[in-house]
Amino acid sequence: MLPAYVSRTERILLFTALIFIIIIAVKMTAYVITIFLMALFITLLVLPFQYWLKKKGLSDLNAVLVITTVATLVVLGILLLTVLSFNTLISDLPQYQTELNVRLQDLSAIFSSLGISSNPNGVPEINLANILSMGLVGVMSIFDGIMYLCFVGLTTFFMLVEASNITGRLEQRFGKDSDTMQQLSRMTGYVSDFIVVRTETNFIHGVLFGGFLGVMGVHGAIFWGVLTFILGYIPYFGLIIAAVPAIFFAWIQFGIPGALAVIAAVCVLNLVVENPVYSYLAARKFEMPALIAILSVIFWGWLLGLVGMLFSIPITLIVLLIFQMCDELRWINEVLGVSHLFDDAKGKKSDQLLLSQKD
Repeated sequence: MLPAYVSRTERILLFTALIFIIIIAVKMTAYVITIFLMALFITLLVLPFQYWLKKKGLSDLNAVLVITTVATLVVLGILLLTVLSFNTLISDLPQYQTELNVRLQDLSAIFSSLGISSNPNGVPEINLANILSMGLVGVMSIFDGIMYLCFVGLTTFFMLVEASNITGRLEQRFGKDSDTMQQLSRMTGYVSDFIVVRTETNFIHGVLFGGFLGVMGVHGAIFWGVLTFILGYIPYFGLIIAAVPAIFFAWIQFGIPGALAVIAAVCVLNLVVENPVYSYLAARKFEMPALIAILSVIFWGWLLGLVGMLFSIPITLIVLLIFQMCDELRWINEVLGVSHLFDDAKGKKSDQLLLSQKD
């Protein structure tokens, strides 16, 4: 608490300075924080499964071991399919380069027929190998990536083991039926609900998009499907970014009709999966203003990198929930137009779900 003689202006300046200090500290420790955040969100994602296993009679440790085994097999399977698909793309790169040169010649002929002057030195050359190498610049090495995944896995494992103990300690400290515990329960339930629904929606979207590309015969269909699943966590931009390389390869293989077919599939899937399917899976509406969502992607992406972009909405939800829990900061949510997200009427379902999971 600040002394009473500190003026309002001085309080605002001190509060602003504190925010900047926190931002700088987060930026400097982004590697550790991203590990913690990924472990936290994965924990929230699999907690319902852990409660279900405990109801079947398994202890906390055995339930976590079962979850860890299943998750490891799933991750290894996805990684194996992704690596195989990516290696196929790399091995067939000379074929794609030849097909690309043919498409560029076709475009040059079309421009010439329309009276548009093309490159005077001939057809412009695009080297796919150079583009691929540029795209991989800044990506973690294989060793760094494995170490990062191991840290995330270990942190998640111990978070799951300690989940029930942490809940018991908090209940002992604040009281089982206290307002603080109810607010924390609503907070974790809300974020968990969003992560689970977003993951289910991304999985459906990735399977349908990858399956369509596979039926169409586009190279690397599995890889583009996995990319769609991962980047689908980024609002507005993620699905577009994931669709661009698939459209590009469809154009190389099948020309403009192939690219248009993939674009049409992307539009249809966005209309079907991102609206009725997402609404059906969601226990509540996560209607966040577009400006807030876009700014959250930009800010958390700058602060925490790719992990910040992928989990920008859950992180923003946690921050907004903290604002909602503080009487002094609740006005911020009202100004941002997100206070309706935390109405008690909308939180009853998740609260009941969490209580049933704990019993």
